[in-house]
Amino acid sequence: MSSLRNAISRRAHKERAQLSSRRKFGLLEKHKDYVVRAKAFHKKEETLRKLKEKAAFRNPDEFYFQMIKTRTVDGVHKPESQANKYTQEELMLMKTQDIGYILQKLQSERKKIEKLTAVLHSVDNHPSNRHIYYAEDREEARELQSQASESRVTPPSGDIPDLIKRKTVASYRELEARKSRVNQLEKLYMEMSLKKELQKKGRKRKLREDELVCPTSKPVYKWRSERKR
Repeated sequence: MSSLRNAISRRAHKERAQLSSRRKFGLLEKHKDYVVRAKAFHKKEETLRKLKEKAAFRNPDEFYFQMIKTRTVDGVHKPESQANKYTQEELMLMKTQDIGYILQKLQSERKKIEKLTAVLHSVDNHPSNRHIYYAEDREEARELQSQASESRVTPPSGDIPDLIKRKTVASYRELEARKSRVNQLEKLYMEMSLKKELQKKGRKRKLREDELVCPTSKPVYKWRSERKR
């Protein structure tokens, strides 16, 4: 029955348009537009009612620690600086976790580079199939040699499909990107390790350029030798 009901042509009900004399007011608002506007208005109205009620029942003697930890600048509350929020031991622990994450990513990238390099090496160097034939005499050996030379046809590089070429180029591009990422991770790991070591206890000093055995642009530090108990 539903198919027959849909087969009967019905009258297309058109929505009433804005009058030509009221065209300056834009499109005529439909009921669904009014519903959206009414919901937004009542939501704002309810928010204002709750704020007024909260202000009316406010305790003038209330106190919380955020009152003394913030200051007002041009009518805007700004919290105090939390630079010394963590202790030295907590900062060392967080730096250790960060260094461990960088080291894990560095090892993962190196493994991916090794795997990708092995795949590309096997693609570039096609292994040649070698078969060993045993002949009874010289005549049979010459015949086998002639057959092998005729059947040995090396496919030229132009016969490689375009899809394989595109994949190979994309793999080489990915390999270069991963190598550059490894270099960046190594630099970051060295910098973070140096900062962590500088935060540890012990007297240290930065070596001058004339004291360096191998001159480098990076700072080199020397720790004072201490006797271990």
